[in-house]
Amino acid sequence: MFNKIVLSMASLRVLSGTLEICAAIWMLRLNQIDKALAVNASLALVGPIILITTTTVGLVGMSDKLSFGKIVWIVAGVACLLTGILKK
Repeated sequence: MFNKIVLSMASLRVLSGTLEICAAIWMLRLNQIDKALAVNASLALVGPIILITTTTVGLVGMSDKLSFGKIVWIVAGVACLLTGILKK
C-alpha cells in the first residue's frame, strides 16, 4: 500500500490542517479579537513544530540514500527557514 514514512508525513500534515481548521472554528465561537489573537499565537508554535517533525521523518526515511554532507545542507536549509519565519 503506502510507504510508512510517507504515510507518517502525510498524517502529520493532516493533523496540522485539522488543528488549523479547529482553531478557526474556535476563533469564530469566541468572537473576541483578543481571544482570537491568543488562539492564532498558539498556532504559530504548531507550524514550525510540524515542519521540523515532518522533515525529520522524511530525512530518517532517506538517511540510507543521503550522504552526511547532504544531510548537513538540508538541516542548514531548515534552520534558515525557521530563522526567517521566527525572527522578529
